[in-house]
Amino acid sequence: MNPSPAASFEGWLNSINRICDRFGGQATGTAFQGDIVEHRQGALKMSVVQAAQARLVRQRGEVEQSSAHHFFAVFQLEGATHMRQGDVRETLRAGDIMFIDNHCPSDFTYEGHARQLSLIVPYERVEGMFKHGAIGAGQKVSAQVAVAGLATQLLMSTRLRDDLSYGESEAVLDAIVGLLRPALLRNDEPQDGQEKAYRRCVEWIDRHLGETELTPEQVAQHCGISMRGLYRVFGRHGHSVAQYIRNRRLDLCAQSLRDGSARDKMAVVAYQWGFVNSSYFTTAFKARFGVAPSEYRKRYH
Repeated sequence: MNPSPAASFEGWLNSINRICDRFGGQATGTAFQGDIVEHRQGALKMSVVQAAQARLVRQRGEVEQSSAHHFFAVFQLEGATHMRQGDVRETLRAGDIMFIDNHCPSDFTYEGHARQLSLIVPYERVEGMFKHGAIGAGQKVSAQVAVAGLATQLLMSTRLRDDLSYGESEAVLDAIVGLLRPALLRNDEPQDGQEKAYRRCVEWIDRHLGETELTPEQVAQHCGISMRGLYRVFGRHGHSVAQYIRNRRLDLCAQSLRDGSARDKMAVVAYQWGFVNSSYFTTAFKARFGVAPSEYRKRYH
């Protein structure tokens, strides 16, 4: 006896949640089909997702269950997928690429048969390549852009190899992000007053991250914006002011652990970026990166 479409979907969704991240969703027709194959090699964590007549929805509840901040770089291999994040609605067709922020709600709808390769890109891997360490949620790189084809070829050829060292896999990840950077930065300039206010605030925050008493009230005061306006412009990007401050501090701590000496005291690294409570720092770091700070440092030393 063949499983019902609903039962088949539940099995597929469970695999998505185990391999990628937390999603909800539903089968959208009686001809649902779904499959996912995971491939991991060093820093490269990717999966090939196939689906037909299915919808994946990532709402605020699923976002809050995320253990680490990352992007899904979604490479459309076959068919078409309707994707939405924030105010962005796009249809991905073969050759298109889209960056999805896992800290923002999103929606994937597969009508006919579609196949995608989803690459997990840790937030800290892109912080040095983009202004303020952020890619806009839901940014698409069209198949018509030359670097889209180059990035896809590199990723697909790498997926067939099993002999890369961890350092080489990191280099491949950086190369893919670097290839796509010019296309993603085309929309990097502020588009309206709220976006300009957001950029002004994050620039001020980034200059004061080492100050332990940094508060949203200080940000509002120094950037000439009301508290209500401050919460509104940050909410538009899927996070609060406090979340941005904490996550930027954690990202800079991670960078210090990667680039610094293995003998540096963890408490000193944490204090350098505004964390005065070592226990809180360890808990927050593990929630963001999936491992304790000491284990994270061992990967690079």
